[in-house]
Amino acid sequence: MSAFPILTGLVIAPVVGSALILGVQRLSGPGKADGAARWIALVTTLVTLGMGIQALIGFDPSVAGYQWVENYAWFGTARYKLGVDGVSLPLLLLTLGLMPFCILASWKSIERRVPEYFALFLLLETMMIGVFCALDLILFYVFFEGGLIPMFLIIGVWGGKNRVYAAFKFFLYTLLGSILMLGAIIYMALAAGSSDFEVLAKQDFAPDIQTWLWLAFFASFAVKMPMFPVHTWLPDAHVEAPTAGSVILAGVLLKMGGYGFIRFSLPMFPDASLLFQPLVFVLSGIAIIYASLVAFRQTDIKKLIAYSSVAHMGFVTMGIFAGNELGLQGATFQMLSHGVISSALFLCVGVVYDRAHTREIAFYGGLVHRMPVYAAIFLLFTLANVGLPGTSGFVGEIVSMMGAFEVSTGMAIAAASGVILSAVYALTLYRKVAFGELVNPALADIRDLDAREWLIFVPLVAATLILGFYPALATDLGEASLRAIVASLAGT
Repeated sequence: MSAFPILTGLVIAPVVGSALILGVQRLSGPGKADGAARWIALVTTLVTLGMGIQALIGFDPSVAGYQWVENYAWFGTARYKLGVDGVSLPLLLLTLGLMPFCILASWKSIERRVPEYFALFLLLETMMIGVFCALDLILFYVFFEGGLIPMFLIIGVWGGKNRVYAAFKFFLYTLLGSILMLGAIIYMALAAGSSDFEVLAKQDFAPDIQTWLWLAFFASFAVKMPMFPVHTWLPDAHVEAPTAGSVILAGVLLKMGGYGFIRFSLPMFPDASLLFQPLVFVLSGIAIIYASLVAFRQTDIKKLIAYSSVAHMGFVTMGIFAGNELGLQGATFQMLSHGVISSALFLCVGVVYDRAHTREIAFYGGLVHRMPVYAAIFLLFTLANVGLPGTSGFVGEIVSMMGAFEVSTGMAIAAASGVILSAVYALTLYRKVAFGELVNPALADIRDLDAREWLIFVPLVAATLILGFYPALATDLGEASLRAIVASLAGT
């Protein structure tokens, strides 16, 4: 491995890019730094992606422990400790990979306060990177909560007509749950004399204490996922957020909840995790079926995809709390797959929204006649979202259900019902938008994908198909780490 502190480089690079954007704006004056801001943001995200690929190249998947570890004194019991393993590295790469697409998707659609927008996106990238790299609970909390601020501003300033309501709802829901987690972190740090995760994972908390600590962490991670019934902030946030904001919400921020369950809840509170397994199964089953039924009745494309995300996150929590290797493999792969597919679907919505300035399903119809390439790409991601074999969506769902089946037949049946329902609402949406006659005169001159949009979708199509046909690219990375987590659960 290189002596260069690559994870610190990943954390700092977007901050440097953000500062550079604001510095250029200050020197150029209002409205004169827009082009420079776009290019600085794009180059910065590509540089961080390059460093992430370097971390992947030097990563040894046979090692269950953390790699690229950096550990320095910070303050009190807290340490500046970073590291990645087979669970966090795929999610880190997903974050780094989606960011250039977010910048490209915002290239033309963001026309006011452009430097501030891209500066905030780079700060958000820093916070997301920190969440997946932090190995100290206090440091993790700083990054976990720090991401709220730029996303709150992105929704609240550049969102739709109800953006302020959606931004505050998003902020308050997530903050309230996280306050309980902060209390639990403080208690654990005082009890163990350290907030280092590896130290706390070896701390044998009494079963009754584990119960309360698990509930405190659950409050934060369940809202972030989001799980039923604390999911109501997500559809509003998606509808009002700009396209790139929706991509990051669905592609990365939702995964922080699942990552938290795998990284912290299972290893630190194994007794409580097994105790609350039936509760999580019930909530997951409700989320899968209820969110699918609600999605079917939506008239806004974005809101339909948002409810679809709630249902798909039900598969993740189901797989995680199955507590076996199959379930955890399925859950981690589902998070990675959903990050690609849902991001692509929101980008597909952004394409037609940029042209027609509406997301109402009834407005569209017959797009295949005017946008055949777009219709083909939209179909691929719709089928991947349904779980078509050969796409990454199939692998995550089927492996999660296999893991759940070993524990609860009823949970597996509920999940399978959700797969059927997802086909109903997703294919109904596609039929209404793409097929039929082009009767709306406003769509008569709508144009197909341009070069910038090709540049966005081709890598996402490739990722969906490659992971669908060769999932071992992702699963092999996390196999050793997940096996160690399952072993810790079996030892309770």
